[in-house]
Amino acid sequence: MTDLVLTVTCPTRRGIVAAVSGYLAEQSCNITDSAQFDDQDNGRFFMRIRFVSEGGATAESLREGFEELAGSFDMTWAIHSPDQRMRVLLMVSNFGHCLNDLLYRWKIGALPIDIVGVVSNHMTYQKVVVNHDIPFHHIRVTRENKPEAEARLLALIDETGTDLVVLARYMQVLSDAFCRRMAGRIINIHHSFLPSFKGANPYKQAHERGVKLIGATAHYVTPDLDEGPIIEQDTVRVTHAQSAADYVSLGRDVEAAVLARAIHAHIHHRAFLNGAKTVVFPASPGDHASERMG
Repeated sequence: MTDLVLTVTCPTRRGIVAAVSGYLAEQSCNITDSAQFDDQDNGRFFMRIRFVSEGGATAESLREGFEELAGSFDMTWAIHSPDQRMRVLLMVSNFGHCLNDLLYRWKIGALPIDIVGVVSNHMTYQKVVVNHDIPFHHIRVTRENKPEAEARLLALIDETGTDLVVLARYMQVLSDAFCRRMAGRIINIHHSFLPSFKGANPYKQAHERGVKLIGATAHYVTPDLDEGPIIEQDTVRVTHAQSAADYVSLGRDVEAAVLARAIHAHIHHRAFLNGAKTVVFPASPGDHASERMG
C-alpha cells in the first residue's frame, strides 16, 4: 500500500469534495484523514487529504488520472509522498537557540527533513554544524558585497536542490528580488511583543515597559520585512518580578518551538498561502511528529 497526500487550492464551488473523494474511491484509495476550508471572503477553497492506495495505483498514475478533474475545477494541486523528505537549508547568524533546537529535532526524527547545509554570515556555529556531519557554508555579507553574497546563496540553493530555506535567527535582510524568487519557500522566526519593539535589545525594551506577554511569530518571507503570511505563533506570560535576562531565556524557548511547528506544517503540506495570510490544517494521525512537539 502507498501512503500519499493530496493538496488542492481552487475557486470555491459546489461538488469539489464529492468529486475528489469519488476519484480516489474509483482508484481503490482509502482516505485516512481529510481537512478542508472554504474562505468565503475571497472565494477560495483549500483541501488536504491523506490517503492509502490499496489497489496498486502509484503516485504517478494517480497524478495522470487526476489531471482532467483538476482542470474542470481550475485547481492548483499536488500529490505528495510523505516518505519523500524536503531538502532544507538552514541559515543562522550569532543566535544559535533555533539552530540547535532544529538540529536536535532532526537528529531524533521529530522533524523528518534532509538538512542539505547551514549558511551563516559568521563562523560562530561552524563546529556545531560540522559535528553533525552537515556542510557549513560561510557567506560573509557586507553592504558592498550583498549582491554577490546573494548570488552565492542562490547558486547553493540550486546546487543542493533546496526545497525550503529556514532563517533560524539569520540577521541579514534579504533583497526583494531574492524574496520574490523564493516566494513560499522561506520561513523566518522573530519575537513578538505588544507594544512592538524594534532595534537593539528588544527584550530589554520590553522589560522596561513592563510587558506581560512574550511571543514569537513564524512566517513566510516576503519583500515586506517581517510582515509575510503567518504560519505559527505562540506566547508565554512574564511578570514584574522577572528580569530582562529571564525575558530573553523565555523568548528563546518560544521562538524555537514556534519555528519547529511552522516547519512541521510546511513539510507535511499543511500550510497553504492565502493572499497575505495562510490556511494551516492540523497535523493528521499519519504525520511523523505531533503538533504538540516542543
